[in-house]
Amino acid sequence: MEPIWKLVSLAEPAYLVLISTALFVVYGSAYRALNYEKEMERHRDFSEASITLDSSQAVMIPIASSFTLILMFYLFSSMSNIITAFTCIASASALTFCLTPYMCYINSQLGFMDPIIARCCSYCFTRTQCILVFMSSALVIGWLVSGHWVLNNLLGISICIAFVSHVRLPNIKICALLLVCLFVYDIFWVFFSEQFFGANVMVSVATQQASNPAHTVANSLNLPGLQSISRKLELPVKLVFPRSLLGGPVGDGSRAEYMMLGLGDMAIPGMLLALMLCFDYRKNRDLGNDTKLPVMRGCKYVWHALSGYTTGLIAALAAGILTRLPQPALLYLVPSTLGPVIFTAWIRSELKELWNGPRPVLNEKVVLMEV
Repeated sequence: MEPIWKLVSLAEPAYLVLISTALFVVYGSAYRALNYEKEMERHRDFSEASITLDSSQAVMIPIASSFTLILMFYLFSSMSNIITAFTCIASASALTFCLTPYMCYINSQLGFMDPIIARCCSYCFTRTQCILVFMSSALVIGWLVSGHWVLNNLLGISICIAFVSHVRLPNIKICALLLVCLFVYDIFWVFFSEQFFGANVMVSVATQQASNPAHTVANSLNLPGLQSISRKLELPVKLVFPRSLLGGPVGDGSRAEYMMLGLGDMAIPGMLLALMLCFDYRKNRDLGNDTKLPVMRGCKYVWHALSGYTTGLIAALAAGILTRLPQPALLYLVPSTLGPVIFTAWIRSELKELWNGPRPVLNEKVVLMEV
């Protein structure tokens, strides 16, 4: 155990940037999820409707994640190129999804038309979508070539935002079930997996670097500039920050000189924040408040969840500094986010409403199909 004064390192620039980025991603994911839901309601377009989890799916997520973790622990090296290729496709799609609202806003402000210029199967692609696909693909290629941590983080943030927008929680009951299951999942794989598998499975998978298919192709074809292409890649399943960021202490350049935060430590709390933000939005809409304001009046469960996330994240980082051991972030994030929300709802006599959630959107879809 390190002395308590070691916690002053939380004031280092790298830690502050990590905390600020995590808060931005969690709230940004929830806000994008709310806007995506409003877009679906406004256009009555259920062809790309998000997935709403039920209780069986909430239980299966940590089970499926465990099997995936074991598979990657034993077979990561042989599956490395396939995993990287899949990650490239997912990253480009997620980045396109995240940038679409901004391009649409620019088009509307400038009065540009957005004609359909391509069709594939049952999908139509507008000019804006094609431009975004090209831009996103260019960024992914830049990441493949350079392996730079900034591009890695950008792609990881995009994946997190897209995931939270498309995978929804219907109510706090399903949310609590999912968070509790992942709470146990995270603790087991970080603290106890070494007793069963001979190594810390979670840490081993999280810190493994994937082979770069771009380097493999360039090497086989003897292409010029091979030295500039990164041989190994940090996959964008985590955010990576060098400890020497913004004037922090300079290390020896080893991988230990980077701090990491898994996407799951942002995406899972982001799902809770998205649920709270949507609940706040509906409450304000039902009360007749202006839901177009950046800060809506009324019940603000989202701020309780966000402040709880900040507290839990700082606690997780502090525990890592004092113990010098990997920490399961959800051990701190689940109680600090779920607890204040449930307690506040109980105090306001809204726990039953939050527990059961609104009427499912699926019913509305069925009614529209029958009409």
